[in-house]
Amino acid sequence: MEKKIMEQRNIRKGILFIIALISIASCTQDNKKQPNILAKKPSDKSMVHVKSLNDSTKIETRKSETDTSIEVMNDKDILYNGKFKRYFSINRFYSLLGQPDSIKFLIDENPCTSIFEEPEGTPAAEEKYLYKNGTRFENSGEKVAIDKVCFHNGNFILFKNIVLNKRTSLAQLKKLFPNALKRSRIIEIADIGKLQVIELREDEDNVSDGLVKIYIYKGRLYSLHWWFPC
Repeated sequence: MEKKIMEQRNIRKGILFIIALISIASCTQDNKKQPNILAKKPSDKSMVHVKSLNDSTKIETRKSETDTSIEVMNDKDILYNGKFKRYFSINRFYSLLGQPDSIKFLIDENPCTSIFEEPEGTPAAEEKYLYKNGTRFENSGEKVAIDKVCFHNGNFILFKNIVLNKRTSLAQLKKLFPNALKRSRIIEIADIGKLQVIELREDEDNVSDGLVKIYIYKGRLYSLHWWFPC
């Protein structure tokens, strides 16, 4: 009898060990697949998009709790460099920023999503990225939207009249986004190093599927990206 009990215990230990290995391998693979924040947009849809058919209700509940607990960064509360809302005109871009440092057409970059996405889901031939002082804008016709802000070139944003720039510390961000910071994660980017990522909601009512991702480098604000799932 005791021998059978010992065998059952050994089997359970073996199963738990295999599960642990699978979990570690999965986390390692996720870290390797983290996107370059200065290049293409990621294709992962959410932190819990892989569902178990036997436990989907619990996962959906957990996702809902996550979505409503983290803080919101609504683009209506943001001014880029104290002058721009997130959406503005191409004339305003040229009048206040001048010529872009570089231009890339979306059709060549092949992003998985775009801000001014066409009904068929592909960017129009004339849609392009405009780069200025390390920040990336998306342009379609007369419309421009901010896509990614890099703070290391003197750029900043006003969020509810609070200045966020490259000197903004992790402690200051914790005061603004305590719940989101608890769920932050560390990624490693080639040629940069380890970055801490905070994910914020775009609106109070969770209408948008997108997130505002804030990246922190060596304890200071590094960049901000309006991210949307493919």
